[in-house]
Amino acid sequence: MSNDKQFVEEITPQSEDFSRWYIDVIKKAELMDYSPVRGCIVFRPDGFEIWEHIKEAMDVRFRETGHRNAYFPMFIPESFFQKEKEHVEGFNPELPWVTEAGGEKLEERLAIRPTSETMIGHMYSKWIQSYRDLPVLINQWANVVRWEKRTLPFLRTSEFLWQEGHTAHETEEEAREETMKMLEVYREVIEEVLAIPVITGQKTPSEKFAGAKDTFSLEAMMRDGRAVQAGTSHYMGTNFAVAFDIKYLSRENNLEFAHTTSWGTSTRLIGALIMVHGDDRGLALPPKVAPTQVIMVPIGPPKKRDAVIARADELFAELKQAGVRVKMDDRSDVSPGWKFNEYEMRGVPVRLEIGPRDMENGVCVLVSRISGEKKIVQQDNLLEEVHAMLAQVQQEMFDRAKNFMEENFYSVDTLDEMKTLMEEKRGFTLAGWCGSEECEDKVKEVTGATSRNIPFKTTEQKTTCLCCGKPAKHTVVFARAY
Repeated sequence: MSNDKQFVEEITPQSEDFSRWYIDVIKKAELMDYSPVRGCIVFRPDGFEIWEHIKEAMDVRFRETGHRNAYFPMFIPESFFQKEKEHVEGFNPELPWVTEAGGEKLEERLAIRPTSETMIGHMYSKWIQSYRDLPVLINQWANVVRWEKRTLPFLRTSEFLWQEGHTAHETEEEAREETMKMLEVYREVIEEVLAIPVITGQKTPSEKFAGAKDTFSLEAMMRDGRAVQAGTSHYMGTNFAVAFDIKYLSRENNLEFAHTTSWGTSTRLIGALIMVHGDDRGLALPPKVAPTQVIMVPIGPPKKRDAVIARADELFAELKQAGVRVKMDDRSDVSPGWKFNEYEMRGVPVRLEIGPRDMENGVCVLVSRISGEKKIVQQDNLLEEVHAMLAQVQQEMFDRAKNFMEENFYSVDTLDEMKTLMEEKRGFTLAGWCGSEECEDKVKEVTGATSRNIPFKTTEQKTTCLCCGKPAKHTVVFARAY
């Protein structure tokens, strides 16, 4: 028992130091490790498998909406960035450059991909000639590099993994419809697969993507009250089409510029997943993305151990055959209590215990990682019971996160109110904003909070700006963010 207790104590409590808790958990759960290169991490198998399950959920929906995957080079000529001024200004501080190769200085510097609008824009200008070539609906799964000054594993690293969709359309109406369609795809995956509630809305002009006409985002609340931007979708207008000469012959026989979109999510979703659902026991992973959904722990004295493990093997095979991601820990050199703590820390959604008496009675015990509920179930009905508990855990995780967000969502009318709230509590605030960048900057200066988005749905509409007191043009969600 003392060893079990010591094991749990190795994780810093969230209330004591949330950042330390986060690092403790991702290291102990073996999701990642630090690489020798500053700001870069190694994805260990469990961490990468979470990303694979996210990718699978996204890809199914991308295909259903007519998109196909492709791949573009990670090296981008410097001249490409000069074609869209706002875009290069937005990314220039984060760009790493290749200046030499094969022992020779390059004639033109090559940027290591921070995002692919420029490269894809160049290729689209070659591929699109007529309205018959439209729409172009392409997604890319890739790594990108942004040389971050302050890094945090998964949430902000110098190299990370992501998907970026890039589409081209005949009309603004079609492109805007695509922008919102993909935002909804993201909401569905993040809420229904990752069990993370989000606030969808439009970014303010100062927070929109460099070079976009309009940017829309999904904002999630972590358990320390900070925000993580979980995904974005951008209507680019004809900005990149003009810059990269993406023209098509219209149905009226005129040369027109295509309307383009881009949209992306990244491995920061893993960081959000950990910070939204984790607790002082460690990770808590939604069943739909958990590398291991069920951990089986045979229990019993040495004399009866072989018989228990033999029956556990049969149940294991049944679950495995049905597609459940199940593992069995039949080690005899560590106690059942140690194993319980270990797999709770790793966030495994359901634990299955079976001992000699259970075997004799034809039952086993299922334990929920979230509620702690212990349920005795018939072995003959095990698959159905496992599926039911996995579904229950998935829903409980979403409900718990949604309740937390609602409990830590505040309405304020003045800057002083927001400042006091940010100092004394955690969470998001809803406030009125006149639309001026000056007032938006003032909020950040005084409170440390940034505008997250102008939500599509809100419980109330603000009438005055929290800074200047003038009529509010928008009701905005503000929060401190990662």
